[in-house]
Amino acid sequence: MDNSKGGVTMISSCVLSMNTGSPIENESEYRSIVGALQYIVITRPEIAFAANRATIDHGVCFTAAPQLSLTSYSDASWGDDLDDRQSTSGFCIFLGGNPVSWGFKKQQAVSRSSVEAEYKSLAHATTEASG
Repeated sequence: MDNSKGGVTMISSCVLSMNTGSPIENESEYRSIVGALQYIVITRPEIAFAANRATIDHGVCFTAAPQLSLTSYSDASWGDDLDDRQSTSGFCIFLGGNPVSWGFKKQQAVSRSSVEAEYKSLAHATTEASG
């Protein structure tokens, strides 16, 4: 942790909760629409471009690296879920400067502090890097 550097965190103003909003009236219609959108995105690249709002400046780039060093980053949001107060862990692993694994998941138990949430996130990233 002595060599760790702070970074920019993505901030979202969208907060989801089971207790706000209105439920979907027709769940099967919703599933059908989502499935159709997934099918279109997979089979029609020109529509996928518009659906994902991609630009030429965004994407995952792979470059040749003179040295294959393994670097891992992790972060956690402490008690971010309004319904059950569970934290969310996220990680990104780079090999030679190229992303090879990334993900996030809700932590299994409620953390008592932000430090505990961060340690759980670090353990998740370490497990992914070693496995």
